[in-house]
Amino acid sequence: MSLLKVKNLKSRVDDKEILKGVNIEVNKGEVHIIMGPNGAGKSTLANVLMGHPKHEIEEGEIYIEDEISNELTADERAKKGLFLSFQYPVEIPGITVSEFLRTAKNAITGEKQTIGDFNELLTQKMKMLQMDISYGQRYLNQGFSGGEKKKSEILQMAVLEPKIAILDETDSGLDVDAIKVVSRGISQIRNTENAIIIITHYNKIIEYIKPTHVHILLDGKIIKSGDIELAEQIDREGFKSIKNYIVQ
Repeated sequence: MSLLKVKNLKSRVDDKEILKGVNIEVNKGEVHIIMGPNGAGKSTLANVLMGHPKHEIEEGEIYIEDEISNELTADERAKKGLFLSFQYPVEIPGITVSEFLRTAKNAITGEKQTIGDFNELLTQKMKMLQMDISYGQRYLNQGFSGGEKKKSEILQMAVLEPKIAILDETDSGLDVDAIKVVSRGISQIRNTENAIIIITHYNKIIEYIKPTHVHILLDGKIIKSGDIELAEQIDREGFKSIKNYIVQ
């Protein structure tokens, strides 16, 4: 079943056109990697899909489970099962990880969980991700290392259980050990009922997460799609080697 479908998506910020006709379809159980150099439009695509108000859709449609979602706000898209892990998570002093996640879980599900029930869920997810339970009492991202911020985003995904998770350069700035930890968390959350989109310009994370689809985004368009062999080609030859290809 199609969880997310994007048709001829074009967008701009102020007077600058960024996306120039993106097409992609994501089904249950799939993991899609979107690769491209800096400035290709990868983070813009993530923000447009999530409904960032700064980004104006000029043309095209975004379907979440076959329902057009262009006009939905970010929180409405989240309630429909869309999740975005930020490239640069912000620090929120005064709000603990536990408080933030319980509030978000209540808002998305529409069901108010007791503190006891939620703490049991949070502890279960932290153990699954091999995280110290004291993590939940720290202020959200405050004083976190780069790796801790990214692990916090994976914890959010585990607790909120989105249908479609978009991870914007979740491997950026991480060393090999941290990439392994994050990759293991993503693999544990992955199942036959959800889908994951990983945006990156590195190949390292692909060594640990075997994608079902790989797409190359250049100059606001997906110019080629394939499988893991396409990512391996980029690793060997760089993005310039496929600039003249059309999407297949």
